[in-house]
Amino acid sequence: MGDILLLLIVLGITFMTGTIIEKKHFEKIKKREIALIKKPIINFGAKTWHTNKKIKKIELVTGECVISGDYFKNFVASLKSFFGGRLTTFESILDRGRREAILRMREKARGANFIINTRIESVMVNDTYNPQDSVPQCAIIAYGTAITYE
Repeated sequence: MGDILLLLIVLGITFMTGTIIEKKHFEKIKKREIALIKKPIINFGAKTWHTNKKIKKIELVTGECVISGDYFKNFVASLKSFFGGRLTTFESILDRGRREAILRMREKARGANFIINTRIESVMVNDTYNPQDSVPQCAIIAYGTAITYE
C-alpha cells in the first residue's frame, strides 16, 4: 500500500511541476512571438521569388531546440499506447519545440527582411540502451535563407 501511495505522490508532483513549467514556457513563447510579429517574414515554400530591390546579404539561419516531457506525461503516454489511440500528451511538447525553434531562427535573423524556404525537421532523442528509464526527448531544427535588402 505504501508503494502505491508513493507512486501516486511522485506522479502528482511531476504532473504539477510539468504543468507549471509548460505554462511558463508557453507564456514566454507567446511574448517572443508578439515581439517578432513584424520581423522577419517567413516563407515556407517559395519556389520562385522575384524582387527589384538590391540584396545586401543572404545567409543560412537556424534555430535548434531539444525539449522533453516529464515522467507524468511518459506514464500517461505508456498507458495510452497500451490501449491504442492518439498520444495527445506529447503533442504539446512538439508544439512548444516547433515554436521555440522557429523563434530562435527568427531571432538570429533580426536584421533580415525575409526568411525564405524555411524547413522544420525533428528527431526523437532517447536512451537507446535503456529506453524504459528514459523520458522522450525531441530535437527540432528550423532553418531557412535570410535575405536582407540594402
